[in-house]
Amino acid sequence: MTFALPMNRLREAFGDALQENVPLAAYTTARVGGPADAFLPVHDLAQLERAVRLLWDLNVPYLVLGSGSNLLVSDAGYHGVVIFNRARNVKIDVHHQPPSVWAESGANLSHVARQTALRGLSGLEWAATVPGTVGGAVYGNAGAFGGDMAGNLALAEILHPELGKVQWSAKEMGYGYRTSTLKREKSKAVILAARMNLTQSTVEEVQARIETFSAKRRATQPPGATMGSMFKNPPGDYAGRLIEAAGLKGKRIGKAEISPVHANFFVNLGGATAADILQLIHIAQKTVQDKFGVTLELEIECIGEWENF
Repeated sequence: MTFALPMNRLREAFGDALQENVPLAAYTTARVGGPADAFLPVHDLAQLERAVRLLWDLNVPYLVLGSGSNLLVSDAGYHGVVIFNRARNVKIDVHHQPPSVWAESGANLSHVARQTALRGLSGLEWAATVPGTVGGAVYGNAGAFGGDMAGNLALAEILHPELGKVQWSAKEMGYGYRTSTLKREKSKAVILAARMNLTQSTVEEVQARIETFSAKRRATQPPGATMGSMFKNPPGDYAGRLIEAAGLKGKRIGKAEISPVHANFFVNLGGATAADILQLIHIAQKTVQDKFGVTLELEIECIGEWENF
């Protein structure tokens, strides 16, 4: 369903910072996606909060975009305002018990993990290989190598449409495997920042673990333009194993490919469309369902308007 954005009101509020018809492919790790009706970079939490509150007041659809991983944006683009979150401040507190790191939601999670490693603080080694932002990780309970946000989060600072500014613990986030209450309910709430608990270690030990994880990731996951893991692992199994066992490794539609390196990664070989990737998603889901009776659930989110979804 399309509608006319109140562009005059938005321009009045945001001035030259507001851009129109911005292609989103450049802002997603899959390098696909049509234009956003309006595109608004924000550089600190005050700008983020102001933008969100105004869009709530105007009842305008919006998407807060960080690194653009774990997202498949439709070729038709996004009919609303994309808030490009550049709020990236990070504060490490070695005197807090336990030690912790506070980071704004637009901060790169891998960067945060490596900064804590330089202080000899352990706990986020798993996150050093995750190509997303703190906000996205808190929202989706990102994880790798046995760690996840549920295990690290002390408090998430959230701007909630009914509750205002609140701080939620990991328990209040309602975490499950790669999900949270906010993600399940598709809430209009926005994550502003997060404090993550750490433990004291040494620089050498933490960096050695990071290098081990990084080497494993390089050896087992494809380079190039992907969204990260396409499907959640079903209970007791792995999505990649099932897709490979279904004979789909290397399957291509247009310029999109199910990676021959790891079948749970779908790669844009250059010039793929979102429709190409979506077709591969449907093929993988149907084939695995038919052969093994397993329903593959998306880990990524599909954004925008779609035909035949």
